Amino acid sequence: MGTAADRKVVLVTRKTRLEELLARYHSLAQARFYLEHLGADITDYRREHDTYLAAREQVAAVLSRYLRRQVVDRQFLPNFLFGPDDIVVALGQDGLVANTMKYLNGQPLLGVNPDPARYDGVLLPFQAGDLARVLAETMQDRRPARPVTMARAELSDQQVLYAVNDFFIGPRSHTSARYEVRLGTQCEVQSSSGVIVSTGLGSTAWLKSIVTGARAIAQADAPYQALPWDTDRLVFAVREPFPSRATDATLVYGDIPRGERIVLRSLMPESGVIFSDGIEADFLQFNAGTEARIGVAERSGQLVQ
Repeated sequence: MGTAADRKVVLVTRKTRLEELLARYHSLAQARFYLEHLGADITDYRREHDTYLAAREQVAAVLSRYLRRQVVDRQFLPNFLFGPDDIVVALGQDGLVANTMKYLNGQPLLGVNPDPARYDGVLLPFQAGDLARVLAETMQDRRPARPVTMARAELSDQQVLYAVNDFFIGPRSHTSARYEVRLGTQCEVQSSSGVIVSTGLGSTAWLKSIVTGARAIAQADAPYQALPWDTDRLVFAVREPFPSRATDATLVYGDIPRGERIVLRSLMPESGVIFSDGIEADFLQFNAGTEARIGVAERSGQLVQ
């Protein structure tokens, strides 16, 4: 571990909705025309943008006190190399924290909520005004960190991808996925709209929606219970499994304890993908013959509290 003086602070930001509109339409006037043409109002976009910029300026002022600092936009995370002693600050919505954590290997991560009136901030315990104190304490290793279990997918060609919330394994578009799935002694060929493999943190998100919908259809009365963020297992759920003469639908939901793997072999000639945490641009191809082994990762996230 480096000393406080030589540790680098990395600030991860993301474009606001207004910045994304400006990138697409090149001017505020064009963006306004586009929204108004659809009957929408640009006012909330501008309000959100101004609030985020104010928080970013406040955070930048704190970081200016440190000699070693760097700013990276979310879109560059897949190719960004974090140093082992870096301290990382994510300024944005909860999703930005998850998007950032999947590329870390134990570095402390501070989630800063730029707009508490807009975002619940489950993964954003701090506001911009807290950063000076919290960052100084983190530099001295005097802040507790909450461990977050991560998932790891490894393909038969040794490509690896990590997830903080969940993996999606299935078709790139709205078609059926066809694959062989194996867990323990169970093995079957399935056709579905894809498989979700979720961590404890992810059990509060996509997995929750899948299970909630299934419970409603089955008229189950028991409430859904999310898992702890540091749980020692993953949970998988098959989306819309379709039983037929050639496919089964019994291995559709269950646990993957630490040390075990769920194994999927693609039977799709093309358009099969694996991506994590909703980042579709950072994916692994999952086409015919490719085998993916997914289990609890050897590393975990460290969310500063």
